[in-house]
Amino acid sequence: MGGQGERSVSGRVLEVIQAGVVPYGDALAWQRDLAQARIERRIPHDLLLLLEHPPVVTLGRNSHDSNVLRPAGVELFEVERGGDVTFHGPGQLVGYPIIDLTGYKQDLHWYLRTLEQALIGALETLGIPAERNPGYTGVWTSRNGIRKIASIGVHVKQWVTWHGFALNVTTDLAHFDRIVPCGIPGVDMTSVERERGPREGLWDETVGAVIKSFAETFGVEVLPCPEGART
Repeated sequence: MGGQGERSVSGRVLEVIQAGVVPYGDALAWQRDLAQARIERRIPHDLLLLLEHPPVVTLGRNSHDSNVLRPAGVELFEVERGGDVTFHGPGQLVGYPIIDLTGYKQDLHWYLRTLEQALIGALETLGIPAERNPGYTGVWTSRNGIRKIASIGVHVKQWVTWHGFALNVTTDLAHFDRIVPCGIPGVDMTSVERERGPREGLWDETVGAVIKSFAETFGVEVLPCPEGART
């Protein structure tokens, strides 16, 4: 199955939009609009938004207020995605796939496992052994103890997805002290930088690995969109 710049044998297309830093509220409205347009077939193919957020805490459908330990100093949003509480901030690669699952498999569990596999593949490309943690959604690495490196929370309407994943790249992990990440007491959060050490170009390397792994895992042709562009 094709990587970036290669044509997929499935005929499916995924347009990747690298949007830079976008305030969470703006990104939320943007992806909701895109998802509705995809439902109504006003957008002819699937999208993957890749971006960063200023510091923000979001609470999913299964969240508990007690899991927000230090709410002051950041915005809070209650949203329709699955999962509990999570933090987004600078140095974290956030991905919002707007995907019509009728072109793949109408199965939410399949979609979650495939998202996990796309991130596992990207991390393996970066030299970080990654895996699932049975009973939990997300991606973990067991090098030097079990640590969570990526969180996943999605929403689906008429089989079109939005929300998505958050992969810690150069994130200041101290921000996770504000919350009980994903509602898992004692979880140890990590990042690509923590696992590999600081290095120049780590962000761009990570973005490239994620795009390539998405193409391979979902079996799509990737069409890059100019950075900051809006569909």
